[in-house]
Amino acid sequence: MARLRYRLVDVFASTTFTGNPLCVVLDECPPDLMPRIAREVNLSETTFPTVTGAASYSMRIFTPTIELPFAGHPSIGTAWCMGPGRWEQTTAGATVSVLATEAGARMTQPAPQLTDLDRMEAEVVAAVGLASAEHVVRSTAGGVTHILVCTDHPLDQLKPDLDAVAAASRRCDAHTIVPMRRSNDTTVQARVFAPAVGVPEDPGSGSAAGPVALVAREVWRTDAHVAVLMGAEVGRPSRIDVEIADELWVGGAVVMSAEGQFYT
Repeated sequence: MARLRYRLVDVFASTTFTGNPLCVVLDECPPDLMPRIAREVNLSETTFPTVTGAASYSMRIFTPTIELPFAGHPSIGTAWCMGPGRWEQTTAGATVSVLATEAGARMTQPAPQLTDLDRMEAEVVAAVGLASAEHVVRSTAGGVTHILVCTDHPLDQLKPDLDAVAAASRRCDAHTIVPMRRSNDTTVQARVFAPAVGVPEDPGSGSAAGPVALVAREVWRTDAHVAVLMGAEVGRPSRIDVEIADELWVGGAVVMSAEGQFYT
């Protein structure tokens, strides 16, 4: 019987059982077992890193239902598990640099392609429980697509129709729909609905946070360094720090909540 070590970490949080949980499988895992383990864990993402050099690794990322080409909180949490230092991380969708410390990690993020949503705007807005929106933008980077919905409506009052969200996401060729709201010049709130990939609501999405900050700066003139807050509505508050500079940096704190072994 083979044993595969794993760690559960909470990403974008400084205390356990908050933020976005992640399972990192530390030992080499047969590819056919990867989706099965992800379904067993049933978190928004499970990662399978493979060391490729002194400061580099490749990684595969699974939700309970599909494999993702790139994702933010798995990149942050996995690099933290790999240990302090600067890592080059390669996934199917992107190669990024991740700087890990004992407290957390921050990564470069591929520059997203941002375009106004030319079709289905009304369907997207209605699916998340809004009557209207200020702006709706399609963001794609690293093979991951988010539909960003700018609103001044309080996000904690939203009552999305998750079946409609999943259908609209698929028709837009998107992984998520993300309502977002400016709190002040340095803080943006967002919710990430991802039923199309098997996750009703993601507590903290790093791949969404970078585009959220870029769109917030364009629409609301927020600062180049903002905190994107997510997850409070599902009891997993997350803080994601985003810096818009020569490169787009996304990061946050990480803590370990559990570790153990899978028996295969």
